[in-house]
Amino acid sequence: MSTWANLGLQNSASPLMEQLIFFHDHALLILVMITTMVGYLMFMLFFNNYTNRYLLHGQTIEMIWTILPAIILLFIAFPSLRLLYMLDEINEPSITLKSIGHQWYWSYEYSDFKNIEFDSYMIPMNELSNNEFRLLDVDNRVVLPMNSQIRILVTAADVIHSWTVPALGVKIDGTPGRLNQTNFLINRPGLFYGQCSEICGANHSFMPIVIESIPTKNFIKWIMNNMNN
Repeated sequence: MSTWANLGLQNSASPLMEQLIFFHDHALLILVMITTMVGYLMFMLFFNNYTNRYLLHGQTIEMIWTILPAIILLFIAFPSLRLLYMLDEINEPSITLKSIGHQWYWSYEYSDFKNIEFDSYMIPMNELSNNEFRLLDVDNRVVLPMNSQIRILVTAADVIHSWTVPALGVKIDGTPGRLNQTNFLINRPGLFYGQCSEICGANHSFMPIVIESIPTKNFIKWIMNNMNN
């Protein structure tokens, strides 16, 4: 991946992440406009020869530079609040996944089905295949159906962890003794990588997350195979 690609957000794989990217671009455009205007005014000061020793106040300009920033902040605040409520909304989930953070691995439970639970450990470097990613691939992936509303319940068994998958726009803390929840919908098949984004100890960097999104009929087959085993 190029340097410029690393500076941006990951390609979205969910409607929520698309909205996050739109809001990022919206806020960035406003910041560029403000920076350009302030930079231009500062630059022009170097070439301004006009002085006024008797200028004591300027109420008109003070009103403008007080009201105008307030209006600009509203253009940022309203889309931000809308998006915040969208991220917290739970929309009649089709499947519930429970994720438990440990030092330093994740445990998963499919609450809608019996006896489907497993631990997910990072694959050591000396066991990686040629098509696997260092420090990102795991021995047991989370398999989820695409185009289905997913609810995830996150907690932790020891210290605070954070279940984060950037491509899905999901970041939620796992706190011992507390159950947090959020939702997402994956709109395309593929592998989506994440990591714990809370500093949870010495091996904090070695508990990755891998989501495998597959069509619903393939997910049903996967569920049946695991229930039979």
